[in-house]
Amino acid sequence: MASGSDRNPIIIGGLPSQVPDFDPEETQEWLDSLDAAVDERGRERARYLMLRLIERAREKRVAVPEMRSTDYVNTIATKDEPFFPGNEEIERRILNATRWNAAVMVSRAQRPGIGVGGHIATFASSASLYDVGFNHFFRGKDEGDGGDQIFFQGHASPGIYARAFLLDRLSEQRLDAFRQEKSKAPYGLSSYPHPRLMPDFWEFPTVSMGLGPLGAIFQARMNRYMEARGIADTSASHVWAFLGDGEMDEPESLGQLSIAAREGLDNLTFVVNCNLQRLDGPVRGNGKIIQELESQFRGAGWNVIKLVWDRSWDPLLAQDRDGILVNKLNTTPDGQFQTYATETGSYIRDHFFGDDHRLRAMVEGMTDAQILHLGRGGHDHKKIYAAFSAAKAHAGQPTVILAQTVKGWTLGPNFEGRNATHQMKKLTVADLKGFRDRLHLPISDKELEDGAPPYYHPGRNSEEIQYMHDRRKGLGGYVPTRVVRAKPLQLPEDKTYASVKKGSGQQSIATTMAFVRLLKDLMRDKEIGKRFVLIAPDEYRTFGMDSFFPSAKIYNPLGQQYESVDRDLLLAYKESPTGQMLHDGISEAGCTASLIAAGSAYATHGEPLIPVYVFYSMFGFQRTGDQFWQMADQLARGFVLGATAGRTTLTGEGLQHADGHSQLLASTNPGCVAYDPAYGFEIAHIVKDGLRRMYGPDSEDVFYYLTVYNEPIQHPAEPANVDVEGILKGVHRFSEGTSGSVPAQILASGVAVPWALEAQRILAADWNVRADVWSATSWNELRREAVEVERHNLLHPEEEQRVPYVTRKLSGSEGPFVAVSDWMRSVPDQIARWVPGTYQSLGADGFGFADTRGAARRFFHIDAQSIVVAVLTELAREGKVDRSVLKQAIDRYQLLEVAAADPGAAGGDA
Repeated sequence: MASGSDRNPIIIGGLPSQVPDFDPEETQEWLDSLDAAVDERGRERARYLMLRLIERAREKRVAVPEMRSTDYVNTIATKDEPFFPGNEEIERRILNATRWNAAVMVSRAQRPGIGVGGHIATFASSASLYDVGFNHFFRGKDEGDGGDQIFFQGHASPGIYARAFLLDRLSEQRLDAFRQEKSKAPYGLSSYPHPRLMPDFWEFPTVSMGLGPLGAIFQARMNRYMEARGIADTSASHVWAFLGDGEMDEPESLGQLSIAAREGLDNLTFVVNCNLQRLDGPVRGNGKIIQELESQFRGAGWNVIKLVWDRSWDPLLAQDRDGILVNKLNTTPDGQFQTYATETGSYIRDHFFGDDHRLRAMVEGMTDAQILHLGRGGHDHKKIYAAFSAAKAHAGQPTVILAQTVKGWTLGPNFEGRNATHQMKKLTVADLKGFRDRLHLPISDKELEDGAPPYYHPGRNSEEIQYMHDRRKGLGGYVPTRVVRAKPLQLPEDKTYASVKKGSGQQSIATTMAFVRLLKDLMRDKEIGKRFVLIAPDEYRTFGMDSFFPSAKIYNPLGQQYESVDRDLLLAYKESPTGQMLHDGISEAGCTASLIAAGSAYATHGEPLIPVYVFYSMFGFQRTGDQFWQMADQLARGFVLGATAGRTTLTGEGLQHADGHSQLLASTNPGCVAYDPAYGFEIAHIVKDGLRRMYGPDSEDVFYYLTVYNEPIQHPAEPANVDVEGILKGVHRFSEGTSGSVPAQILASGVAVPWALEAQRILAADWNVRADVWSATSWNELRREAVEVERHNLLHPEEEQRVPYVTRKLSGSEGPFVAVSDWMRSVPDQIARWVPGTYQSLGADGFGFADTRGAARRFFHIDAQSIVVAVLTELAREGKVDRSVLKQAIDRYQLLEVAAADPGAAGGDA
């Protein structure tokens, strides 16, 4: 691992342009030499000399401008390739068996009556890349550490299963259960890398394109973070991300490259399988995707290794004294190279080499078959080994290997390089015979003609299988493997939560601040305090978390190499190589990737971390919702705080900052336990239970989402008879009506509870209505439990029918029931089916806007006076009050006049 001082700075090789020339004569001599080289040897020779000078300058650590693009040839020269330590013939036979089984598994899954599909061509193109990694680089976990972290390209999963089959990690029965996870349980294999579905096998979900590279970057960074803070020794761990060139069009794939370069993550290697194809056609038909990616990665500060051609090109390139072949490679577009992959040797001779006599002369002694087999670097084990070795040895920068391959390689002329190859899932008998012959496998025609094609295994005692086991033993065990070694944490005592349960007294604070106060007490705990990982997208001060700056500090591997402008303040901005806070800039995607890496550290490295990610609630599930599904799939744990929640609390921000729906989005994620607490004592019980469920003896693979607000309110002390079960299950009676003779029930959540309490007062004073106020801490959990109850009843009609918690809890409370929150009505409407009485909801449906809180609530008709009218309306519908009172109430409270509303509390960012 490179030290901080050895890592490349943000600017890689600047060139001062305003320095005076102190020796003009010497300068002129150099310029004359260049002129002579151009005049006497030509521009190509002069270009070569210049490139060699730049190369030597870098070796001597002379700052020169960085080239953003190099010739369309391999970065590593043939003379610089290291010795290949493997047995290439054995590895070829292993790979052939793997290729066969991967394709046959998908083909068998497409048989009549099943037809679940799969992808063949992606692994066919990348098989050699993986094979070299498995045989020589990927570290397992048998030595007790986290090994290497490998992000496998999702569509290549059949090849990973096929290799595991050869190693007796998966049976033939399991291969035949590919994509049949329930009908063939417990033998089913997931379609793509899904840890939640195969928790002992896969570690990282990657098939949502763009999330693999993003996750890999922040996994590599989390490895460094854990080591810097003394939590785990990750110095031997290397992160490998296998990606597709089409996948790199996703904004998430390239959007966070700079942080990897800025922090010198030389523990990270991207391997981009450049088969030049998207799902339905070329990636850059008129361009060159490898050249484009090289420029982007170099510009971002990465080390780039191009692996373009296999060893059969070496003699031709060695002859290329005037650069005509390199120029032809540089100027041929990708679309044409794809055509060459599907054409004959004579076609390539005529169309690639035929337009210049020097090119034609290079291949005069070659047969059409030899020309046809001029291959691509991503299929050459020795070239791949050289690239991987160079990546591992490089210090100071992350590395990307751009490996050119052919999609569908070895699958035959109907698959190789074809635009439709991604969607092709079944091989005909003729395809199978050709494929078998290409791989030299001892499978008879009869076996291919009678029923489903067979799997091939050379035998447990064969040379190939023993070689595979030996290689994996030498590298520390089998991959992919997910292992959970973490022990339960010793959780804080009850007294840790005491200060928050006392309430805020006469002080008004937001629920965000109540949570921050609790977090501060938790971080003081001797057992778990150091395991908290604070994450925010450039909003720590907004959320009142700048109080952590002096003690927890902001993580920066280079420390703080400047004097902070606010250094004299008590809460000065403070960076440290051992900092506890991750301040990822304005990047919710980056923060969520940090959250996932930290939340799964208990499995990746056997050391639990407790991430606490705080963000504007509008920009969580809406902006990075796909990553929260990734988090659930990766079985990550932690706390997610949707701060500044609600549609009406951000008074001046307007439409895009007014969240009235994130709770609804959260309800769609089965791994998310979501709450909308109103007061500090509720937060205390929710967080305590969350720590127990995620980090206690019987840990669960869930994560917690709490919506907290920026509106200051007075927090009551915890009631003496607090209903902890109700808080955790989703609803508890907070205030029982004490006056009035007509009963009603008001359910409210979060910031709406104070409005409900005011409505309770008005109903009693003005309309003789005795309303109970319930705090609905989780509409989502109430619905989830009720759905599960109904599912059980549906399938067990012979048993006593269960009753949902919300029904049992509200039974005996005379309605009607009116629900209100700062969310759209769909959020409280989730429980309507199970409420034992007339039910009506109020909500902030529609776009948000900038105004006072009071005006916004009057506009949406969710304020206290609107709640009063809603309760009276339902009572009138039941005949318990006269309908004439409705118009009286509307006029009395001026509900049709937005400007008549009390503006309410102002400010309160935290």
